[in-house]
Amino acid sequence: MPLLPGERLDDLQCGGYRLIQRPDAFRFGTDSVLLADFAAPRPRTRAVDLGCGTGAVAMLMAAHEPGLCVDAVELQPDIADMARRSVLLNGLEGRMRVFAADLRDAHTFLGHGQYALAVCNPPYGRAGGTLPSRNESVRLARHECGLTPGDVAKSAARLLKNGGRLCVVFPAPRALEMMRAMEDHGIAPKRVRTVHGMPDRAPKFVLIDGVRGGGSGLHWLPPLVLRTADGSFSAEWKRIYRVEEAPV
Repeated sequence: MPLLPGERLDDLQCGGYRLIQRPDAFRFGTDSVLLADFAAPRPRTRAVDLGCGTGAVAMLMAAHEPGLCVDAVELQPDIADMARRSVLLNGLEGRMRVFAADLRDAHTFLGHGQYALAVCNPPYGRAGGTLPSRNESVRLARHECGLTPGDVAKSAARLLKNGGRLCVVFPAPRALEMMRAMEDHGIAPKRVRTVHGMPDRAPKFVLIDGVRGGGSGLHWLPPLVLRTADGSFSAEWKRIYRVEEAPV
């Protein structure tokens, strides 16, 4: 698969899959890996990744669940093009499609109530609340720029079947915003897991799983701690990254 100037191949460290990315654009990180694991797609279901970037979350889910078909929507045409070429590079063209479009319009070409799972790693910076990046690609990925938690929840609600799930990763200090937005659009938050860098630190992220048309009742999962007190990666981090312990 030919690379365009400035592009490189990054190892997803899962199933031998690789991802085309650019150092000057927003690249996937730990939050994408955590979301793909948390979403835990079921076999033979359809999923949609809203604001997929270069396709890391969608591709990781496809690697984790061979029976999954996933559609991915990305606003920036050049980033969507990288994701499409990564699909071809990894031989996933029969299971993954990429659309260059605004996620708020996804229902117009993907249809209503067609998906069992929606995932989103939305921009974290509240519009007007942080200093935006001068790089347009990074700015659109990291700062809301008009895209709100309500927009994400509304789009997911249109796309999901009744009983379908929306899974997101979001900054812990803004968790209530996301949960309120989900409730406003008929998606009941059901599972929540806080993500901590160290055992004695406040959570940086929160993983939220909501159900369209679900009832009340919030289930708090055990905290996800990425590093132990001595700074080494935790057993849960190793499980998520599929890291095997070296033999003694």
